[in-house]
Amino acid sequence: MAHLDMDAFYASVELLRYPQLKGLPVVIGGGRRKVDDALLQHPDGSGPREPCFIPVSEFPLLKDYVGRGVITTATYPARQFGVGSAMGMMKAAKLCPQAIVLPVDFEEVRKYSRMFKNAITEIAPVMQDRGVDEVYIDFTDVPGGQREGGRVLARLIQKSIFEKTGLTCSIGVAPNRLLAKMASEFNKPNGISIVYEEDLQSTIWPLHVRKINGIGPKAGEKLARLGIETIGQLAAQDERWLISHFGKSTGAWMHRAAWGRDDSPVVTESEPVSISRETTFERDLHAVHDRAELGRIFTALCEQVAQDLQRKGYAGRTIGIKLRYADFRGATRDQTIGQATQDASMLRRVAGQCLKRVPLQQRLRLLGVRVASLVPVAEAALHPAAAHSPGPAQGETLGLF
Repeated sequence: MAHLDMDAFYASVELLRYPQLKGLPVVIGGGRRKVDDALLQHPDGSGPREPCFIPVSEFPLLKDYVGRGVITTATYPARQFGVGSAMGMMKAAKLCPQAIVLPVDFEEVRKYSRMFKNAITEIAPVMQDRGVDEVYIDFTDVPGGQREGGRVLARLIQKSIFEKTGLTCSIGVAPNRLLAKMASEFNKPNGISIVYEEDLQSTIWPLHVRKINGIGPKAGEKLARLGIETIGQLAAQDERWLISHFGKSTGAWMHRAAWGRDDSPVVTESEPVSISRETTFERDLHAVHDRAELGRIFTALCEQVAQDLQRKGYAGRTIGIKLRYADFRGATRDQTIGQATQDASMLRRVAGQCLKRVPLQQRLRLLGVRVASLVPVAEAALHPAAAHSPGPAQGETLGLF
């Protein structure tokens, strides 16, 4: 079993576009700004310029960033300063002010995500997608998959991904998914780590309990209060004691995980529960004063969700919106329609109707659109009630925005 994690994926995709930034501290995060658009134009106004020829001195720096964006990822030179994913960019600017800041380009990231996954399945077809930049791979029935504990196959996959994308990845190979996930972090970037069953006590037990995928901050804090910091200390606890503190299901799972036990298989297909898109604004927006801007964003979100549905082959009947106000309170509304759809204009119309059911006096910091009650398009085509719904008639209102 293997876990493959792309190295600083969002940043690495940008470095393909801007190779002059290799080896420099770069953070990816926040929305696209005017300075990002200006960067791609010649200063003399003569038109667009090739990204690879832009002087390093002209890139925007983190010290000049103003906004509420968070870091999606950072290059390894930036991480050396303590900068990391999910950190506020204003906070990160204090740690690494000289870092170059670039916006997230989701379309480009998704393109390279598809490319590296296709490279994997050409070699090892049993793969479980775990997000845009990581997968689990079953080496069991792949010819040569057990040579050198899986190292030979892992090298082949790394080589194929690099040849087809120019990107590097780190791979952990172990008896199960739990240990493979941990192993993929041991030798970053562009590394391969092999963990055998007999390595449990020497390699896994000294690690912090948070290295177990599934033990989050709250559980980690509670374990620390109970005097448990390492996986080895967790393994030393009686299962009944863990159950008494964490409940039957979680306590028993913690005990199994500490002993490296995990029998979950690689699942190659799973039906999505819902498909959604959301965005956090650089500044709070008002439904009246910023109506035009909100309208453009709202329409773009609906179009993106529609594209996601079409690409994945689904249509949905329950359409909803998500808001977060300036005071961080949230609101959601949804509406179920009679016919499943993947049509952007229909999503826009129904989501706009949902907006009419929420208070919009306060400024907004986040807006999202979600489609649930999904059915495969192939299945929808068999039932008239699940066919695509028509878009709004010309001139029909599309909601408050």
